[in-house]
Amino acid sequence: MGSPDFRQPPLSLLQQAPRYVTAGVLQLLLDWLVFVLLTALGMAVAPANIVGRVSGALLGFWLNGRWTFAHDGKARLGWRRLLRFALVWLALTLASTWLVTTVAGTLGLTQAWLAKPVVEGTLALIAFFLWKHVVYR
Repeated sequence: MGSPDFRQPPLSLLQQAPRYVTAGVLQLLLDWLVFVLLTALGMAVAPANIVGRVSGALLGFWLNGRWTFAHDGKARLGWRRLLRFALVWLALTLASTWLVTTVAGTLGLTQAWLAKPVVEGTLALIAFFLWKHVVYR
């Protein structure tokens, strides 16, 4: 007779999705607030977008590693995951910055403020599968 196995099974996609959305909303809110504040204070759109995304990314990496994609009660963090996270984040940030800067250049700053949550929300759909299968695997 062996000892009982008290490990928790990995969370299913249906369990991870609401956690990801909750973490994503918090991350998006922080990112957007930093972006709007910095651009309202006169910072250019591209650097403000990057600073906003960095602040959101720090929160998102921690929340997703500790809560969304945690396995067996253990956080899914560490240097290897951070490196994979940074590479995926960089690609998504390039796309985000190009899109938000394009909106600001063609439609104006106020429209960029409104477009940013749409851009980030769309990228979040792609990011979920990248975080799940590349970063926190």
